[in-house]
Amino acid sequence: MNTYHSPMSTGASAQSDVRAYEANLPVIPAQDFQLTDYGAVGDGVTDNTEMFRLAIASCAEAGGGRIVIPAGVWLTGPIVMRSRIELHVEAGALVTFSRDFDQYPLIASSFEGWQVVRCQSPIDGDQLEDIAITGEGIWDGGGEAWRPVKRSKMTTSQWNRLVASGGVVEQSGGDEEIWWPTTAALEGGTIANRLHQEQVSDTAAYEEVRDFLRPNMVSLRRCKRVLMDGPTFQNSPAWNLHPWASEHVTIRNVSVRNPWFSQNGDGLDIESCRHVGGGEECIRCR
Repeated sequence: MNTYHSPMSTGASAQSDVRAYEANLPVIPAQDFQLTDYGAVGDGVTDNTEMFRLAIASCAEAGGGRIVIPAGVWLTGPIVMRSRIELHVEAGALVTFSRDFDQYPLIASSFEGWQVVRCQSPIDGDQLEDIAITGEGIWDGGGEAWRPVKRSKMTTSQWNRLVASGGVVEQSGGDEEIWWPTTAALEGGTIANRLHQEQVSDTAAYEEVRDFLRPNMVSLRRCKRVLMDGPTFQNSPAWNLHPWASEHVTIRNVSVRNPWFSQNGDGLDIESCRHVGGGEECIRCR
């Protein structure tokens, strides 16, 4: 249990006082599960999606524990968390998420206060208890495959290299141009907004705009007792860390790195949560 102190407003004309609140840490069994025991290969080429799934399933069936990701480059699709599990990425480990959009199923999610349909996040959890992401390694969301880029945010040479790499360019009022990774991503906004306004919740209706529905990198929804301590999260498709409607969330010693031109590249968005703490070294954004 961590105790934090926060100023609490007592009225428009009154001075704030300081009140204590507690953020309970997750309770996770002290047993380790090595990712490599499930056939994972850290060569940056092998798709380890199934290996992560097997390790998490085995850990959950044993009552929970810590999944250890050793040094190496670990390519994977989205990782779906389960209760009483800690993902521990050791120093020298880089987990890179696939740029194959088809690996990210469409799910009901939340974004900017709205209930929406989006692609599943690279690290995803819903209605879980006692979960953690720890260690000194790196999680890389492969965001450049998803994000649009505004020309005004780049130098001329950077823009020219980006356009030459593929994708499609949109004229967006005035002299502004926006690069999109695919035509489907460019055209998806109009269709997705129409479906949202019509309150269409069937995920199948959004399949044609999958490229537009880029996910947040870490999405933890309606979870209790969450800890993120130590890792670096970088290169997210949209927001980086997004706890939503969760309780007892502790975030400390975490770094977030995104390119300066990242669209919606927020480091940390704590939304509708209670009992959140982190201390002085909560998060470093670069």
